[in-house]
Amino acid sequence: MIIDGKKISTEIKDELKDQVAKLKAEGIEVTLAVVKVGEDPASAVYVRNKEKACEYIGINSKKIEVPEETTEEELLKLVDDLNTDPAINGILVQLPLPKHIDENKILLAIDPIKDVDGFHPVNVGKMVIGEESFLPCTPAGIIEMIKRSGLDIEGKECVIIGRSNIVGKPMAILMLRENATVTVTHSRTKDLPEVCKRADIIVAALGKAKFVTKDFVKEGAIIIDVGMDRDEDGKLCGDVDFDEVKDIASAITPVPGGVGPMTVTMLLVNCLRSVELNK
Repeated sequence: MIIDGKKISTEIKDELKDQVAKLKAEGIEVTLAVVKVGEDPASAVYVRNKEKACEYIGINSKKIEVPEETTEEELLKLVDDLNTDPAINGILVQLPLPKHIDENKILLAIDPIKDVDGFHPVNVGKMVIGEESFLPCTPAGIIEMIKRSGLDIEGKECVIIGRSNIVGKPMAILMLRENATVTVTHSRTKDLPEVCKRADIIVAALGKAKFVTKDFVKEGAIIIDVGMDRDEDGKLCGDVDFDEVKDIASAITPVPGGVGPMTVTMLLVNCLRSVELNK
């Protein structure tokens, strides 16, 4: 089975559209503020995708673009203004930021009840202990994808390749919450292919083109590819060698059209959740 992230994300967005219509009928508007610093071309694409997604479900998107030379102090002041603005439900500061700005300091400055990216330590802590919070968009999107494809997580052995704060670590927590048995692997893991061969579910999130080959995969495993890489011909691909693995796996996500669309959709889910949390 090829897991169609585009199709699943559209289903979720259509459900969100109905929720937004109900909120509007109650006189509640939802607004996401997106802050973009400088002219990074990849960031511009991401911001545009988020704007389109907001428009699709009917929520307001407030884009705030500031120049590359904006100081850390000025950016902190901008975040503080958005924190105290009652019309803003969610705040997203598009990463990466220019070198002279400390990303951690900025992310920490966002009010946890407006942190729709789910990166604030308060939200990360709540996720770990199982309290209601914003969940990081990519890992939450992966759980949603697997479930909506009719696949089971409970009792399965899940191997995650990569231990980043954005995907690897939160993915492990969310898999545990779904009652999977979880192994987190990384660049220092010995016999990585052998460890992965035990997995019923592999989540590849390490940022190396076509790193996961058929030697990593047992017959019938579910393969989730978080990578967005370029192969030797400059063509977009994932961390998994799709052509090699697709006939061994029982289900696999393609790149593009797999995990990517889910990330933006789960951001919208968090924006609507923020209405409850902001109350």
